[in-house]
Amino acid sequence: MQDEAVRGKRAALWLYVAAGTLILVATVVTVAWMGPLPPKVVVMSTGTAGGTYDTFAQHYKAILARSGVVLRLVPSAGGVENLARLNDPRSGVMVAFVQSGLTSEAQSPNLESLGTLFYEPFWFFSREANLGTRLEGLRGKKVSVGPEGSGTRALAVQFLASDGIDKNNAQLLPLTAAQAGDALLRGEIDAAIIVASWDTPVVRRLLDTADIHVLQFPHVDAFLALHPFLSRLLLPEGVADMDTDRPPTDITLVAPKASLIVRRDLHPAIQYLLLDAADEIHAAPGIFQKPGQFPAREEEDLPLSKEAIRYFKSGDPFLQRYLPFWLAIVAGRILVLLIPVIGIVFPLVRTAPALYGWSMRRRIFRLYGELRFIEIEFETKGNRVTDDMLSRLNRLEQRADHLRLPRAFATLLYTLRLHIGMVRNRLKESGR
Repeated sequence: MQDEAVRGKRAALWLYVAAGTLILVATVVTVAWMGPLPPKVVVMSTGTAGGTYDTFAQHYKAILARSGVVLRLVPSAGGVENLARLNDPRSGVMVAFVQSGLTSEAQSPNLESLGTLFYEPFWFFSREANLGTRLEGLRGKKVSVGPEGSGTRALAVQFLASDGIDKNNAQLLPLTAAQAGDALLRGEIDAAIIVASWDTPVVRRLLDTADIHVLQFPHVDAFLALHPFLSRLLLPEGVADMDTDRPPTDITLVAPKASLIVRRDLHPAIQYLLLDAADEIHAAPGIFQKPGQFPAREEEDLPLSKEAIRYFKSGDPFLQRYLPFWLAIVAGRILVLLIPVIGIVFPLVRTAPALYGWSMRRRIFRLYGELRFIEIEFETKGNRVTDDMLSRLNRLEQRADHLRLPRAFATLLYTLRLHIGMVRNRLKESGR
């Protein structure tokens, strides 16, 4: 009797141990699959002080701060240096603005894009209104083409070289956009090539100055055909100042697009934060863009990250739409952790009553089995009763009397006792 109870308790204990072990293993695997929590500090490589990249980066920093994430900004010369930092895991840089046309998936296999953000018009300002059909007027002149490491310089050198202007016949100076604008206004240089948005202060200052002319590059259509990553933009006559008619004619500009580039291992939740910030900052209409045109699901040089594809398709994850950032992260992890627990506990809860009922019935059926063995032995001996049979039947009856079962199984127990009595009567009748 006691052995039966001990075995039942052991079976229940093993069931709980097995379930607990499964839950623990599933939880550990789930935690490993989820990875670490989002970082609280993210490093972003920007651009020169006061430039387009730097200005936008300040907006990103303020928006991410609302979610408790510190965006640490690191100035740079521009897109080329930003790209180099992103490709170098030792730099610590995880996100940066990068001008299109500077890399490819093969050259930067560890980087992904969060989409394009804005046009970067290629401005060509000069103190002379006419430099000739092949820019002969720049020979021997001082021309700012942007600092080393900037996307401006990378593109400007290509443009000038296509018309025969290089460091051998002109002075190509490494000035920032702000430095180039000041130098041009003071007459210290003859021309400046600047890649910057329409709203950049230096661009507006130069457009508003009567002595400075914004020119259209020669062979602009050919250059657009040779460099598909560039877009054609139209600067309308008089858009800078209709009263003074500046510029005096329509000007065709070429423009790369700026993309938000991240390392592949940047936490997905941070990517969604950056995409939200991009939508808040860049979705407004502008002189060259329509409302909602940016951020755009475009792969200029690098493939879009999985998070960016999901974001452009369906927006933020469900929890991040309705909960504060860190609360959404914690709630999401709790829900994910509950999956293996529910996956084990729910079937266990459903099957536990059946298993319990089976174990209770089994205790009775074992006694039925012993009762049947007594009957079989009685029949094989020609209905002759032995003392061993009676002794075994008495012990069986005692075990049945002391068997402790829940009330739901009382009927089975009473039926067993009835059958034991029937067998006893049969043995008594045979012994007369």
